[in-house]
Amino acid sequence: MHREITTIWGEKKVFLRETPRAVTPFGGVSVFIAFLQRIGYSQQVSEHLPVHLKSPNAIDPAQTYTAFLISVLVGARRFAHTSLLRADRALHAVLGMKRFPTDGTIRNLFKRFQQGMVVRMYEPLWAWQVERLPRRAQGYSLDLDSTVFERYGEQEGVKRGYNPRKPGRGSHHPLLAVLGEAYFILHGWLRSGNTTAGRGVVEFLKEALAKLPSCEWIRVVRADSGFFAQDLLQYLESRHLHYIVVARMTSWLNREAARVQAWRALDETYSVGEFSLKLLGWDRERRFVVVREQLRETRRSLGRKLLEVPGYTFRVLVTNLADPPEEVWRDYNQRACMEQRIEELKSDLAADDFCLREFFATEAAFLGILRLFNLLGEFQRASGMTGYRQPASLRVQVFLCGAILGRAGHRTVLHLSAAWGGLEKRNPLFDKILHYEIPTSRKLELQLQGAG
Repeated sequence: MHREITTIWGEKKVFLRETPRAVTPFGGVSVFIAFLQRIGYSQQVSEHLPVHLKSPNAIDPAQTYTAFLISVLVGARRFAHTSLLRADRALHAVLGMKRFPTDGTIRNLFKRFQQGMVVRMYEPLWAWQVERLPRRAQGYSLDLDSTVFERYGEQEGVKRGYNPRKPGRGSHHPLLAVLGEAYFILHGWLRSGNTTAGRGVVEFLKEALAKLPSCEWIRVVRADSGFFAQDLLQYLESRHLHYIVVARMTSWLNREAARVQAWRALDETYSVGEFSLKLLGWDRERRFVVVREQLRETRRSLGRKLLEVPGYTFRVLVTNLADPPEEVWRDYNQRACMEQRIEELKSDLAADDFCLREFFATEAAFLGILRLFNLLGEFQRASGMTGYRQPASLRVQVFLCGAILGRAGHRTVLHLSAAWGGLEKRNPLFDKILHYEIPTSRKLELQLQGAG
């Protein structure tokens, strides 16, 4: 059986025929699978996944969970999209799966999760990922931020709250902590939509820091004005952590910013100054850095206008760093990468699109995508890539590759298309992954030191 079509240009005939051979557009995912095998992914997921099925016909829950992550990796944006890989027998063979779960099976896996099960699974998986983070001599920047996941329905935890794009629309309001230089999500909470940005941030930060060997790993904590509160600053000071937080412009801060006389010009547009102030209800005086920006017709200014000082906008940061004001400001500006990470979670990995009626089922899927994001970051380090690449870029440049499944004797063979870069393009990645050194567990190191 065949059909024929005519090309758009040239009016040539092209014959269409079927082939019984297994073909996949995602032959490049084999590089990522080699990386997962190298770091012992399957053993970790099988050990910590708190779902166990007794039916002899049931698909292993660890394989179902992996099927969800691989589906997101190749571009699925809904649970229904995961079914697109059910016909991809070539990818099944590379994964070692005899059967690929339906979208209903994947949904049912996450629906089994309760709060305790979420903790029992993801806490050890987070620790497993953290222990392979490279140590940075000067420490990492820990950036805090929240975002809005718009929802359409009456799922648990969906409430009306802050939603700049669609005011009044129900949402979830996740909270995230990211190690900026490592492209690593250290912690995440899924919260109901009616929570404010900084609600529960101290407890959240306690949990985040508990995942690290010590606070020495953190160089500075950075956050926007949604986290400007005495409780957070007190906690950071009690842990001897440096911080830069955007101040919420109250009338007191407006007045003090307008009173600054000593300005140091950085260029024709920007000047910096500083002052110290103890706000109402605070236990101590703190340092504030002020950035003054001259208004321009060609560019929108980020700060706030003050009636007392026309022609300028002002932005105020509270910090316990002793650096010059301009260095504090430049340091905080690096936090812009946090917005990029959130955008990648939404646009590239569809973190805001996988939603179930049950809150903890949605949270389990959300945390799974955070794990995938961290795995992609480590994959780039392990494969020796220079510079960071977004998940969508990895999908196009590495994972997307036409391939045909075949056999050579008793061995399974995946033929990667040379037109897509084939094996030649990906061989350097395989070689780097093969020689990727897995760090010794810090727990084991401590035990060996104690024994010595």
